[in-house]
Amino acid sequence: MSWTRPADLVAQVGKAWDSGALLAPLAGGESPFPMRLRLRGPTSADLIDRFDEVRVWVTELQALRHIRMQTRQFRHRVRGNTILPDEAWVDTLDNALSLIDRKDKAAAFEAQVQQTRDRQPSLLGWLHKWPLRALALDADWCRLLDVVAWMQAHPRPGIYLRQVDIPGVHSKFIERHRGVLIELFDTALPESVIDTVAGGVSGFQRRYGFAAKPERVRFRVLDSALSLLPGVTGGDVTLDVNSFRALRCNATRVFITENETNFLAFPSVTGSLVLFGAGYGFDALDGTDWLRQCQLYYWGDIDTHGFAILDQLRARFPQVQGFLMDRATLMAFEPFWGREEHQLTRDLPRLRDEEYSLYDDLRDQRIRDNLRLEQEFIGFDRVHGALVALC
Repeated sequence: MSWTRPADLVAQVGKAWDSGALLAPLAGGESPFPMRLRLRGPTSADLIDRFDEVRVWVTELQALRHIRMQTRQFRHRVRGNTILPDEAWVDTLDNALSLIDRKDKAAAFEAQVQQTRDRQPSLLGWLHKWPLRALALDADWCRLLDVVAWMQAHPRPGIYLRQVDIPGVHSKFIERHRGVLIELFDTALPESVIDTVAGGVSGFQRRYGFAAKPERVRFRVLDSALSLLPGVTGGDVTLDVNSFRALRCNATRVFITENETNFLAFPSVTGSLVLFGAGYGFDALDGTDWLRQCQLYYWGDIDTHGFAILDQLRARFPQVQGFLMDRATLMAFEPFWGREEHQLTRDLPRLRDEEYSLYDDLRDQRIRDNLRLEQEFIGFDRVHGALVALC
């Protein structure tokens, strides 16, 4: 039966709630009331073939509370004049909330709106746009407004989040709500105190002027004759970015690898360092002028993402070369081939001809479907051989 049933009408009002349309007027939005609902009734043939069912349908609709039925008289050649529901209307917000049992939630949202109007009226537009998100934050809303007010009083504070002193607000609360606070801060704070270059949750501290933990670079010195730090030869060293950039380094080669075991086991090489990579993140290497004077080698997985990382690294350091990311290495370790679940297909303009040929074969799956060779499966005999060829 394709007629609209009472449950269908209630579901339509429920969808209006789920879209936020019922709550938006409480925050100053346009009222949807009176709201017309979709109503599909019997056909002329139904009045002949299913007249008893039609009468039951009419009775069910007339018994439905909080919905106003507008009827229409139909002149039927067999049944004569018949009055049937023709339109269904919800006239008020109160009727809609009663129908779907949301009066308590709406009252809570209305309290949020009043609280916001009193304390942060500039955020009313956010409540209008995202009423259900706001309602989900009801228990935390007062503290979120406290954080917004603190930021207005302390623009670009220059301290760590753990140093923020707001009664009843722990720094973990701010960290947990960074996503919504970004939207609230962007609305309530002057543009002049927002660093719009920094985006997303990871850029929260920089965007609003909080101190951030320093980025770090981890490396090993592969030649005991190199002295980068007084009294330190070899070893596994981690420096903050500024200290790494300031090194007086006379290395001639720098290798970058993504696998920690390969980083730790990388053989000794004259005049060389090895860096522990970070996938697509190379921001820490920006501004390291002495790296530009070195021969750079990137050792990643032989798969589409490995070549994409190499391509991205070349945007910063055009001289970087791939290390053990060639067709011969791939074919030599066929027993260790694995599967790359989510392959890239975009063009990588900084790859060199041989690299691009292999990348093409991988993304077009000409060798095998979703093929990858992870760097950890490449034997160290081949690593030593490649290093001898370089040196």
